[in-house]
Amino acid sequence: MADELHGAAEARLAERDQRYTANRRAIVEVLAAQPAPATLPALLRARPGLSQSSTYRNLAALEDAGVVRRVVAVGEHAHYELAEDLTGHHHHLVCVTCGTIEDVTLDASLEHRLEQAFAAAAAARGFDLGGHSIDIEGRCRECR
Repeated sequence: MADELHGAAEARLAERDQRYTANRRAIVEVLAAQPAPATLPALLRARPGLSQSSTYRNLAALEDAGVVRRVVAVGEHAHYELAEDLTGHHHHLVCVTCGTIEDVTLDASLEHRLEQAFAAAAAARGFDLGGHSIDIEGRCRECR
């Protein structure tokens, strides 16, 4: 799996004339090991050798190449995760108080019904559906 992930990341960067550097590889490895989207400070704690400015620039390049996805939440830091097509389809529980984000996977039958509903809504408007993402907002266990 790791070899496939790194191969995909390298190929996506190459399509944009970007290199898959050691720091970019380290970021991908850290994100792959995270149970949920991670903030820049969390990435830096997980891999102390990375510098903040370099990591931020590399996250932007990885996002532009479709390797990383930025998840918007409340708080002062964006959260980052590997692109869904590299890891598997899921949604997020987002705490509107503290900004914590947790991955959640819906059961296949519910996901199928949602996909059908989204496809019908898109078709009715002449929209070509590419996929969907759902962020469920509320308050986490600690903030309740």
